[in-house]
Amino acid sequence: MHRLIASVLLLALALPAQAERIKDLAGIAGVRSNQLIGYGIVVGLDGTGDQTSQTPFTIQSIRSMLAQFGVVVPANVNPQLKNAAAVLVHAALPAFARTGQTIDITVSSLGNAKSLRGGSLLMTPLKGVDGQIYAMAQGSVAVGGLGVSGADGSKISVNVPSAGLIPGGATVEREVASPFAAGGPLTLQLNHADFTTANRVTEVINRNFGAGTAVSRDATAIEVRAPQDPQQRVAYMSLIENLSVDPGEAPARVVINTRTGTVVMGGEVRVSPAAVSHGSLTVTIAERADVSQPAPFSKGETVVTPRSEIEVTEDKKPMFLFGPAVTLAQVVEAVNRVGAGPSDLVAILEALREAGALHAELVVI
Repeated sequence: MHRLIASVLLLALALPAQAERIKDLAGIAGVRSNQLIGYGIVVGLDGTGDQTSQTPFTIQSIRSMLAQFGVVVPANVNPQLKNAAAVLVHAALPAFARTGQTIDITVSSLGNAKSLRGGSLLMTPLKGVDGQIYAMAQGSVAVGGLGVSGADGSKISVNVPSAGLIPGGATVEREVASPFAAGGPLTLQLNHADFTTANRVTEVINRNFGAGTAVSRDATAIEVRAPQDPQQRVAYMSLIENLSVDPGEAPARVVINTRTGTVVMGGEVRVSPAAVSHGSLTVTIAERADVSQPAPFSKGETVVTPRSEIEVTEDKKPMFLFGPAVTLAQVVEAVNRVGAGPSDLVAILEALREAGALHAELVVI
């Protein structure tokens, strides 16, 4: 059943390692994005906002906002504002972001608003982990979801209408200091820790810029000597990040997604000699009723007799043998020969691991 390969099993076959740029393998230590978050109000909704009787914080926020404009809402008045919703706003402040630049933001309902479609976010400060304001957000919310409900309680939802995006909806007001322009050596951090890759990156840099320019500190960090002048550092890193390196081979790993039945096996997966037999037992139980109808005028009674039918079937699947140092392609071919499905393949791999015949890390997600 070769359909197993095409529809279920995604294979990362053992192909020759291809050179990659250093900029795709590593980043500079300390040069990263920073998370921002804020609390705001979305207005202009078409009756799909918060039910303020159940979300008192929405009313409190609106009272505070109106007070800043000189509008005082009496304490004994509880307005039902179905066109407003309390929301949380979050964004990522990119590295080297400058004052005046804009960033994308995500707006998510905090209360019980049904939809944010057509709403506008009022001016909302976005704060960092240190409590400082780094950006101000405002704009029209773009919602990709749709929600419709009927009077009888039935409803249909497409995607998630209670969250949306505002492209370029926040303006940067404060910059984050970057260690890049501070002078001194720079540290490259690999995206995935690997001693082989770290050693090869160090060798490539030293080969192009001289011995001692780069030093590997561990499987992730490579320290690189750099000029002190900021302009020279930019040009220097531009040259380094475009150098090509052959990364180390990925570890032997099998990843199983139990929810979708997807199995991904790396090209380095190997299996020791092992015999595998995998069959399935099916039990079918059917309940029927036999009716005994007496002859006319016999003064007999109609009798209903229950009857159960039980059928047991077992698929006859042959045992297959794995030879020594079996490759990934041979594993797939052997499994396909017996017609194993996705769930069968997962069971076979788990059994091989318990038997010590699967030489790979088994990851279940």
